Parts: sequence; structure tokens; C-alpha cells
Amino acid sequence: MIFKRGDIIDINLNTVKGSETGKIRPCIIVTNNTYNARVPVLQVIPITNWSEKKAQIISNVTLKKELQNGLTKKSIADCLQTRPVDIKARFVKKRGSLDKETLQKIDYALKKVFGLD
Repeated sequence: MIFKRGDIIDINLNTVKGSETGKIRPCIIVTNNTYNARVPVLQVIPITNWSEKKAQIISNVTLKKELQNGLTKKSIADCLQTRPVDIKARFVKKRGSLDKETLQKIDYALKKVFGLD
């Protein structure tokens, strides 16, 4: 399978420690397509349940339920929890992909998290 930046895929994030996000959940691929085609470890952002409180955090991006992204409910991309995953060991299934506008919001949140602005 070919993985692209902005794809939403289900990933098994277990085993975790402390406050890390775990279980099988949708995640957004944020590594560039050159890495995605050549490297077995991709960087992803876990998606979690939406709440008003989470939506106010600058490193979180609200995601709408859309046919294109394959999400089943309004959710949050938690850009603070970005993590590398071995795609062969952790991949479960592909859901869909983000639109360009939402991916730009992800980029903005990542810049805040990593101090790149």
C-alpha cells in the first residue's frame, strides 16, 4: 500500500506509558511522501474524541466527519502527541485523507508545537 501525507489510517498505538495516546485509533500521516515511500517508520498524529475543552488548545485541530476522511464523528487531531510508528507492525486499515485546508491547519499546529514559526 502507498501511504501519503494527509492520509488517515488506523494504527495500533499500544503499548504506551504514562499520558501517551494508546489503543487502535485513526492517525494522520505527517511525514512527506518521499519518506513515506522509502522508510518503514512514519510520523503520525493521533486522532481523539472531540470536546469543547480540547478544541481550545492551540496544538489541537478539530476534524469534521466527512466522507473523504473516513471519520465517523467530529474529532480532534492532537498534534502534541505526534509519534513515529513502524507502519508494517502497527497499520490496521486506511480510512481516507484530509483536504488541503485541514492539512494546512495541521501544519500550523505542528509549527506551534515544534517552535518553527
